Amino acid sequence: MSGFIHLHNHTHYSLQDAACTVDSLINAAVKNNMPAVALTDHGVMFGVSEFYKKAKKSGIKPIIGMEAYIVVDGSRFEKGSEDAGRKKSRHYNHLLLLAKNDTGYKNLSKLSSIGFTEGFYYKPRIDMEVLEKYKEGLVCTSACASGVVSVHLVNGDYEKAKEVSLRFKEMFGDDFYLEIQDHGLEYDKYILEGVPKLSKELDIKMVATNDIHYIESDHAIAHNILLQLSDKTGEFDYKKLRYQTDQIYFKSSEEMISLFKDYEGAVENTLEIASKIEDSIKFGGLHFPTFPIPENSPAQNLDDYFEFLSREGLKKRYKGKEIPQEAIERFDMEIKVIRDMGYSGYFLIVQDFINAAKDQKIPVGPGRGSAAGSLVAFALGITNVNPLDFDLLFERFLNPARRSMPDIDIDFADDQRGEVIEYVKQKYGEDSVCQIVTFNTLSSKAVLKDVARVLKIPIPVVNEITKHIPSLFGKVYSIEKALNEVPELQPVKESTDPVIQELIKYSKVLEGMNRNSSKHAAGVVIAPGPVSDYVAIARAGNEGDIVSQFNMKELEASAGLLKMDFLGLRTLSIIRDTLNLVKQTRNIDLDIDDIPLDDPKTYELFAKGQTTAIFQFESGAMREYLKNLQPASLKDLAAMNALYRPGPMDQIPDFIDRKFERKKVEYLHEVLEPILKETYGIIVYQEQVIQIANKVAGMSLADADLLRRAMGKKDAKAMAEQRDIFVKGAVERNIPQKIAEQIFTDIEKFASYGFNKSHAVAYSLVAYQTAYLKANYLPEFLAANLSNEFGNPDKVSVLLDDCRKMKVKVLPPSVNNPSTKFSVENGQIIFGMCAIKNVGINAVEALKESRKKLGRKFNTIFDLCSNTDNRIVNKRVLEGLVTAGALDELTGFRSQNFAAIETALDFASKAKTAKEKQVGSLFGEDSEEFKIHEPELPNIQPWDDKEKLAREREVLGFYLSDHPLRKFESEFASFATVQLGEPDTFTQEDNVRACGVITEVKTKIDKSGRKMAFIKLDDFTGSCECLMFSKIYEEFGKCIEKENTVLVKGRPESSGDSIKLHIEEAFPLNEAKQMLAKNIIIYLDSEKHDKDTLLSLKNIFNENKGGVQVYLCINNSGKGIEKYMLQDIKIDLIDEFISKITDLLKENSFRYTV
Repeated sequence: MSGFIHLHNHTHYSLQDAACTVDSLINAAVKNNMPAVALTDHGVMFGVSEFYKKAKKSGIKPIIGMEAYIVVDGSRFEKGSEDAGRKKSRHYNHLLLLAKNDTGYKNLSKLSSIGFTEGFYYKPRIDMEVLEKYKEGLVCTSACASGVVSVHLVNGDYEKAKEVSLRFKEMFGDDFYLEIQDHGLEYDKYILEGVPKLSKELDIKMVATNDIHYIESDHAIAHNILLQLSDKTGEFDYKKLRYQTDQIYFKSSEEMISLFKDYEGAVENTLEIASKIEDSIKFGGLHFPTFPIPENSPAQNLDDYFEFLSREGLKKRYKGKEIPQEAIERFDMEIKVIRDMGYSGYFLIVQDFINAAKDQKIPVGPGRGSAAGSLVAFALGITNVNPLDFDLLFERFLNPARRSMPDIDIDFADDQRGEVIEYVKQKYGEDSVCQIVTFNTLSSKAVLKDVARVLKIPIPVVNEITKHIPSLFGKVYSIEKALNEVPELQPVKESTDPVIQELIKYSKVLEGMNRNSSKHAAGVVIAPGPVSDYVAIARAGNEGDIVSQFNMKELEASAGLLKMDFLGLRTLSIIRDTLNLVKQTRNIDLDIDDIPLDDPKTYELFAKGQTTAIFQFESGAMREYLKNLQPASLKDLAAMNALYRPGPMDQIPDFIDRKFERKKVEYLHEVLEPILKETYGIIVYQEQVIQIANKVAGMSLADADLLRRAMGKKDAKAMAEQRDIFVKGAVERNIPQKIAEQIFTDIEKFASYGFNKSHAVAYSLVAYQTAYLKANYLPEFLAANLSNEFGNPDKVSVLLDDCRKMKVKVLPPSVNNPSTKFSVENGQIIFGMCAIKNVGINAVEALKESRKKLGRKFNTIFDLCSNTDNRIVNKRVLEGLVTAGALDELTGFRSQNFAAIETALDFASKAKTAKEKQVGSLFGEDSEEFKIHEPELPNIQPWDDKEKLAREREVLGFYLSDHPLRKFESEFASFATVQLGEPDTFTQEDNVRACGVITEVKTKIDKSGRKMAFIKLDDFTGSCECLMFSKIYEEFGKCIEKENTVLVKGRPESSGDSIKLHIEEAFPLNEAKQMLAKNIIIYLDSEKHDKDTLLSLKNIFNENKGGVQVYLCINNSGKGIEKYMLQDIKIDLIDEFISKITDLLKENSFRYTV
């Protein structure tokens, strides 16, 4: 056994300070035969649960600690100090605290919490007052060179060091130690001289530590790079160590004993401290808040009240009708399981805030995740899906054979989610509710890019590496896995370039470490009392929100607290706003929960792929699948929702062929048919795996769920055991062994990506609801979407394009019909003027008020300004209004009104002064003395289309009156292989073509002194960042100007959730047809086009002969579409020809093929 134990150790939970994980710390302790090891991160307890469990599993004693930030002379509430030895204006020193027992652990948690909630100033600080209050169960050491004692020794103030030492000895007695470290630093000698003297004089024991920030001695540079990740200046040398030492690694016992051999007891006291640590820290248990039972309730305990409410709720669900026997049996089973597992209180709490939200008219989703499989949840109003209608399984949600907390995630309207959290805080106490921490980690791609930036490696070099790192089911490959498995990365793996070798070496050290903390997007914890009584709390993110210091997983497993996801779902806000508009425009009170689920118009909309703005069904690829699938039921939608993911997506064509009997549906055994019939013999859902194990092998549903989980985790040992049980059970049920083995192989193959059916059904119901609204209340639905998305210009562009396609007119903004949000009038959408830059609610309301008071429309910009409050409708507001077209109804062009703004405001000021004088005049309103005549508008030309649209986009973020691509729709439809706003249309590694308008261009000089360009390209679906390196820019840069329409060819690269396009060629879009088109297809309709049309076409062809083959595609009503190649006719695609075809047949009447 080792004669030394490390007690001062930081991990990556000391954010961007330590390059060491909990695993690597524990592994190092085990490797060095140390019986114990401590975790002492800076001011936080983020990692203690993970550390405690993993240390115990590894057979060593975990010592939970923290290096606290403390204000020794002063208060934690003070926000600044110039005292010697303290960091200027930050007012803290370091202090090491270790928990001896459960009381000490709880006190550490309290101290960390107080540091964040009361003492936070740059760091979470405590003071002597609060340390005195929570000192019980703690061992205390004087910490590092920035510690409470050492800092005074470094400053040459021995007496102050002595005074502070005595204060801590008085507080902690024999549990206070003077800490010494030797990292070879200049100031270490003052501490190593002063501490032994203090120890002897004051009779305080010494303890030796190493201020560990990384594990291996050769990790010093990697650690230094970590410290520089947040430095965006580029003005640093990564080899110049910020901590000025390379000695803060996990030294062996021998190294530490040798280093401190002359300091009596300093090494041995590490063992003494470890011996004081009791193995008594209690994690786990269940700590639910107490749900108050109403005084008039017939039930007097939680279980009985839960059952009473559930039974009453089931009766309401069946609306007084007789409850089917199947429902009664299922309900009774669920009630028993929930009561036996002790979760009655959980269900009562959840149903309470969900029903409170509904009472406050806050939209709540019909269900999410496996909870939709519970009939009790349906009865209580927690979900709005009857699981019996869709064959959903309770065991997938709550399994008595797998004791774990229920997991009910809830969707609320995104703009009202905070109101629900506020309700919970009011009910259970402000300090009993908080949100949950999450950590942003350095994935392989992220760490390579970060390290490359610090090493000053050019972006193209690292992009060439990261573009080849794949993801599997949303999880990006590790650097090691990618180097070993991706052929394109073999040159990187085998590279002898020292720069590349360093990049890979340092990135591997830092990969997977925490970069920063933030607030979990949805997680909320509810405790029976103050959260800090059960787990430490902290501040996270830029806004400093209070969060639990344990993440979602550890909160449940180690703290036993009630946690759940309160998710904000914008779709619910859109549904609510649509219903409100329907009430306003049509006086119909529509209840979204009562709409028919078999509406033909809704399924027709799905079948036509008209699913822009339809929840979960709006991507381009999904629209094409829907056209092929022709869904006719919610079950069809749920299956498509489940299949449309990496992995199972390959099954979609097979699924569609089987539906239309183009492919035979076969079952390995007849017992599978009832389970797989609705998905045409394909295993789509996790629930089907459970049902197959139940029906084929005779396993209970609970045991079958354990089988599903084992398959999902790919646990080889567990899988072998489960296979034997499955096959044996099947054979006992007279299924041939060979077939049983094949069935097991099949479900094993699909189980890894089988989808949760409960979730698929619940979310497909939301999708159906949005589609129902779009199919039946189109203007209102699109207006609600526009109002909810006007902060996202790309999305607004897509919606406006959909309005055009669906033939819903969007009226431009107008000062004569001002509206804050998008609204509907006579089937037309009124533009929401809050979408205009610099035009806020106050300005729109001021315009409304002025129009109402005036009793007529504004006629000129001068009329407008003189009749509005120009403190609100000021110059900036007017610039936005004019540029967006809100004054187009008034006299003059946009250019004239824009130029006249200052004149108009000056005129308004004089007119208002004259009006005031007129009120007191003896001569009345008609007196010429007080009349001010409107000036003339300046005599200038209107903006051309390019400038008008560019300016419009500047104030709106999107094009409104037109789109630069509109006249190139045929080129866009014919030549673009991707849609810029839909990442799933890109295929990584492939070269793609995109058509768009350049909305941003930034050029910079690369390292070779040549110009390169960063470009933003927009099309109808959204935008994409593009990169053009110097060689390409020199060849094609002549067409790279803002507002130019171009066709680009390039290579896509994944960049987080978005795609970046590396351009390799670029051409003006108006030249694309001449360069690419081999054929032109002209579309005709027998009902619209007659012989005269054909004759006119023939004349146009004869006038424009060339080399492009012509095809006619004729829609013959009732006979389908017929396609003809005009053998002897080839034409020249000059602009004059296109213009004549468009005039004859109208827009969108032809396509090109390459």
